[in-house]
Amino acid sequence: MEERQGRAGLLALVPGLLLVCGVLADVLGPVPYSGLPLLAAAPLVGCMVLPFRGAVITAVCACVVSVGTDLLVHRPVLALVVDLLDVAVISAIALWLKWVVRRQGRRFAAVRAVAEVAQRAVLPPLPAQVGALSVATRYECAYAEALIGGDFYAVQSSPFGVRALIGDVRGKGLPAVSTMAVATSTFREAAGRVPSLRALADHLDHALARYAADTGDTPDALEGFATAVLVEIRMEEGALRVCNRGHPPPYLIRDGEVRALEPAVAGLPLGLGLSESEVPPGTDTFAFHRGDFLLLVTDGVTEARDEKGTYYEPSTGLSGRGFHEASHLVDTLVADVTAWTGGQRQDDMAILVLTPRPTSPSAPSA
Repeated sequence: MEERQGRAGLLALVPGLLLVCGVLADVLGPVPYSGLPLLAAAPLVGCMVLPFRGAVITAVCACVVSVGTDLLVHRPVLALVVDLLDVAVISAIALWLKWVVRRQGRRFAAVRAVAEVAQRAVLPPLPAQVGALSVATRYECAYAEALIGGDFYAVQSSPFGVRALIGDVRGKGLPAVSTMAVATSTFREAAGRVPSLRALADHLDHALARYAADTGDTPDALEGFATAVLVEIRMEEGALRVCNRGHPPPYLIRDGEVRALEPAVAGLPLGLGLSESEVPPGTDTFAFHRGDFLLLVTDGVTEARDEKGTYYEPSTGLSGRGFHEASHLVDTLVADVTAWTGGQRQDDMAILVLTPRPTSPSAPSA
């Protein structure tokens, strides 16, 4: 931070140095008008490295110095006027560009603020603990300027165990955000009352299809659908149920071994408007014990490519590693994907990790 501030301070001196050099070139140089380019460059540089007020002061100083220098070297009045017009016109253009950029910056800041509010509304921060599970999440946009994309997740405690959802809406922009809002709100409303994971997936499917119909989308347009994985964990049974609807599979990490939980029957994405008979059943059950980690990701992880075009594979990249908590696994995965892509991420990335909470020793009786 101090180094950056020192560099900014040095850059702020450049417009003044250009003015001084322009005067010296005019007074001491052998060629007439040799200092004019330096005087004209001072307002341009000032607009790049100084705040707006400082840029205005630099432009005024450049005009004054131009007139003063021409008077000092006894140039004709016509030459003085031409020099002044050159510096004044360049200064005016530079100040206008700076004003436009500053206005756009303010608009961009307002858009970022709205996007952040939308993100917190659609994807509110999840608690670190839900039921008997510890929870860790991460949302990384492909572009730093965008705070929200088409990926989503949610975790809900229910009478049937802890239920979680992760998914990816087709498309980007406001339509994707709206579909995300429908998916997450429907999940939160239904997760505590719908008895089976398959029925919960069907409920989400109907909600997204109904929303697409209300907004004018048709199934043929293939807009408004989402891939998703729904999971249900019952620690008292040591059971993990997974319903995969066209999404990358979750990963079960146990004792350094990473296993992709592929569905026995592939399901179709949510919101396509198909009848129940056209959607194959797909709920698989796996063992889930203390010390296990369940990793759910979007295709921003599984389709992350290196410079050779090779996809990142979590079951290989995370194999043989030990993780002491859910957030440790999330941090490790983000660092791996960033290193794999060289920081050039191609798609948004959402990560959700669930693991049983460590048992705390019982308090001594009084």
